[in-house]
Amino acid sequence: MTIATKQKTDEISSIISHHLHLEGPLLPILHALQDAFGYIPASAESPITDALNITKAELHGVLSFYHDFTRRPVGAHVIKICQAEACQAVGAKALAQSALERLGKGWNETTDNGAVTIAPVYCLGMCACGPAVIVDDTVIGRMNETRLHKLLEEAGA
Repeated sequence: MTIATKQKTDEISSIISHHLHLEGPLLPILHALQDAFGYIPASAESPITDALNITKAELHGVLSFYHDFTRRPVGAHVIKICQAEACQAVGAKALAQSALERLGKGWNETTDNGAVTIAPVYCLGMCACGPAVIVDDTVIGRMNETRLHKLLEEAGA
């Protein structure tokens, strides 16, 4: 085991043990892991299931249900484009296609330089201001191709 792997394992264990006293600790553990690593490491799976006495299937169910959890590293900036019906009605599909083509990537992929991950999201509650996007943690309404391409450029993509 390398030093980096040992440190990661120790950090995962620490995060899990720090949240075990909570009622319903699974979501707080997952959020803390995502905050610490930017994603939920595969190496956290067994320690979580062991500590909470749940199956890997139960863990997978939670991870796949909540769209904000990711199981692989993401870029320095995450850009999410709403794909819900209201945003689609005002051009979100074309906006997304333009961004994906510009990056040469598919959904949930990261640019080769690690700068940007682009992801779909379903309803940001900005239906009257679509198409809507989230850049990191900032929600932006009435997005258009020119503005989005400028954001991608500013993010290093």
